Amino acid sequence: MFIPQDEEVPHYIGHRKRLKNRFLQTGLDAFRDYEVVEFILTYAQARKDTKPRAKDLLKTFGSLRGIVEAPLEKLKEVKGIGEHSAVLFKLVKAASERYLRDRLINAQNVIASPGELITYCQSKMGWLKDEQFRLIYLNTRNQVIEEEVLQEGTVDQAVVYPRKVMERAIRLKATALILVHNHPSGSPYPSPEDRELTRTLALAAKNLQIKVHDHLIIGQEGHFSFLENNLL
Repeated sequence: MFIPQDEEVPHYIGHRKRLKNRFLQTGLDAFRDYEVVEFILTYAQARKDTKPRAKDLLKTFGSLRGIVEAPLEKLKEVKGIGEHSAVLFKLVKAASERYLRDRLINAQNVIASPGELITYCQSKMGWLKDEQFRLIYLNTRNQVIEEEVLQEGTVDQAVVYPRKVMERAIRLKATALILVHNHPSGSPYPSPEDRELTRTLALAAKNLQIKVHDHLIIGQEGHFSFLENNLL
């Protein structure tokens, strides 16, 4: 970028390079939240000071996670945030989820560890505003056959039909299931309806010689495992 000698050099010209060098040397550990957002924005806004916009985004959405989880149109309502910037934040989220899924499933197509599963589910469902019921189907070697969202909205026994779940499992030749759903309220503690739904699905699966490995409830405050709490 050419700047005439008699004009004042914008302060952000060298700042962008310093942000990049800091990231290359130490990663994001030493970055404050607004600096992370500011650095991301430099790749969508080539000729602007991105610090004020970064601070406005954090003020509006509360955190980096709040920003990447925000709907595209809500992001564009923030002054100075156009479609390119908004799409970049959605790309960051989608790429992160793809990375976490790749970490979740190892080379043998088996879930790497319970911790990786929790991290992945938190990224996919932890901040959703509506309930979502997700199923992971496994074969006899505990390899992942399929992962799908079965239901969105209110998740209870009247909506998640055991017959539908079992028919899908049989069609996929699954021998085990992992059930996952989220609580938009934040608390992952199971409701009486959650417990009844789990018992109903586990019994239906057992009758077909299909094992329910776990039912995970995901919330902003953490997770609840039926297996870890001896409820399966």
